Amino acid sequence: MSTFTPEKASADIGVYGLGVMGANLARNLARNGYATAVFNRTPARTEKLMAQHGDEATFVPSSSLEDFVASLRAPRVAIIMVQAGPATDAVMEQLAALMDKGDIIVDCGNSLFTDTIRREKWAAERGLHFVGAGVSGGEEGALWGPSIMPGGSPASYERLGPMFEAIAGTYDGVPCSTYIGANGAGHFVKMVHNGIEYADMQVIAEAYTLLREGLGATPGQIADIFATWNEGELNSYLMEITVEVLRQVDAETGRPLVDLIVDAASQKGTGKWTVQTALDLAVPVTAIGEATFARGASSEPAQRAAGQALAGNATALVIESDEARAAFIEDVRRALFASKIVAYSQGFDEIEAGAKEYGWGIDKGALARIWRAGCIIRAAFLDDITRAYEADPDLPLLLAAEPFATRFQECTPALRRVVAQAALAGVPIPVFASSLAYFDQIRATRLPAALIQGQRDFFGSHTYHRVDKEGVFHTLWAADGRPEEQWS
Repeated sequence: MSTFTPEKASADIGVYGLGVMGANLARNLARNGYATAVFNRTPARTEKLMAQHGDEATFVPSSSLEDFVASLRAPRVAIIMVQAGPATDAVMEQLAALMDKGDIIVDCGNSLFTDTIRREKWAAERGLHFVGAGVSGGEEGALWGPSIMPGGSPASYERLGPMFEAIAGTYDGVPCSTYIGANGAGHFVKMVHNGIEYADMQVIAEAYTLLREGLGATPGQIADIFATWNEGELNSYLMEITVEVLRQVDAETGRPLVDLIVDAASQKGTGKWTVQTALDLAVPVTAIGEATFARGASSEPAQRAAGQALAGNATALVIESDEARAAFIEDVRRALFASKIVAYSQGFDEIEAGAKEYGWGIDKGALARIWRAGCIIRAAFLDDITRAYEADPDLPLLLAAEPFATRFQECTPALRRVVAQAALAGVPIPVFASSLAYFDQIRATRLPAALIQGQRDFFGSHTYHRVDKEGVFHTLWAADGRPEEQWS
């Protein structure tokens, strides 16, 4: 077992935690000219990194945490890449005990933003800076250029910004990293990013289901259709990798790999957090919610087995003629595009609500800009989202901005046809259906919420407002004649 004893103040930045993501981030930093200190609680991982990649650039390995901290130049910057939760708190305490005032601890994991707010306060009380930075792009992104969403203090970004911008992905020469806002802002937007990712993946899967059910198409044939779509307005990283997954053939059986994968989708929690936070903020993120619930439903084998005994009263979805098949494919493409717009629009609604609630002042145009490369949800229409928010930073509804308003109007008939066909055929497309319901809800001139307010007032004296006069009102439902009172 090797022992690594580095020189003091010999590293520009450090990475604690050398799993795949941590090791790749350290390699990215070192490759971009930063002497990078590396440490792992299990020494074997440090040895592995140095054995496999030690000659790539300047690494400063340590066998002890004390040496790791001592190897960092002041003000020290230590990135934590460990499991979210108690492990992050434990590492923070270990680092804080060895650091000086003004040093910076950076959590680049997927931590819950409220934990980040708590940790930033804890660090500030000890004279330290704490930065919660969302990092998107997976293993390859961490190595070759992720999208980075740091929160914390502006002073922290002065130190971190040049390094993050150097290692981030780029789009038209613009680094995909920018300061997001105070304390938990970075992890908040990364959480919502992941929620949008859930919805985006689910609607692609629903389009796949429709094409397979309606056309009887093979995974390879659907891959060809998706590859064509990826050349136009649906161009995105997720469409690109979906084509690769659908084309993969199992070497042992010769069957499409997707047919051999158990149809139970797991999750690590960020989608759930996005939905829970949206409920707290009273923001309807129905696309993200349905995508998250769909993963839950897929992972309940006993319920699904019991449900298969139920009569569906459905008519098979069979598209036969060449003309009808071509029309159906185009309808599904348009329905997919419309549903993706809803998911992104709802995600930005939640970001706006969170920014107001926590006083972050997030620049949504800048955020869309740094999602154009490096991250998992990078897509062609993020250019349009960027321009929409640059034109109107206070845009109340992305879906109503051009070019999305026009495109959604053009896609609505297709979305209605697809949802209706799937409902009659018993094909589950929860995000497609909820996207249409959401669109109809926000465009309605009057909603049944008036009746709900009447019900609430009846059983709980919750009061209501009227359309014809100012004030707050309550009907005395149990009194003779049911008189109405105006409350102050």
